[in-house]
Amino acid sequence: MASTRRSERLVNNLRQFFKFGLVGGSGTLVNLLVVFLFNKVLENTSEISEHDVFMNLFGTEFNIRWFNIILMVAFLVANTWNYQLNRSWTFRGYEQRSWWRGFFPFLMAGIGAFVVSQIVATLLMNPSSPLALPIDIFDDSTGLRTRLYWASAISILVAMPINFIINKLWAFKGSRWKSTVISEQEPV
Repeated sequence: MASTRRSERLVNNLRQFFKFGLVGGSGTLVNLLVVFLFNKVLENTSEISEHDVFMNLFGTEFNIRWFNIILMVAFLVANTWNYQLNRSWTFRGYEQRSWWRGFFPFLMAGIGAFVVSQIVATLLMNPSSPLALPIDIFDDSTGLRTRLYWASAISILVAMPINFIINKLWAFKGSRWKSTVISEQEPV
């Protein structure tokens, strides 16, 4: 009986991870689309490059660059997209809080993963970083050679497992499966 429950829980967790991954994949597409559109709007309306400084960090040699802002906006749009899909599909069979009460823990979990993705993207975008994408290959000459797009995609992939674990253990922690499975002890 206990091993059956463990097996059911494992299958359920794997199913949730698969669904979460599919939702995350669609969120990745949304994220990359927003990155592309926002970057193009900045280039075409303001002649701002993703590499330009947005703000200096308190008089230090470090800066927040426009690519950080682009990635933040894309994250917020994709995070909202992912929350709604996870709520209505991945965790559909679970008791749920109101939309806003569930969204804020999901957003906070997403911010944890977003911090990781910002660090990864910054390391990939910074030419002096040991993890920098090679400028001779990613010279921003075409869409497929644009460092921002590759840094965004790679950073999302790195942050996805972190996001799932945080969401599973915290944002959807209070959710319980509404089981319709008949236990072996109940008469049929």
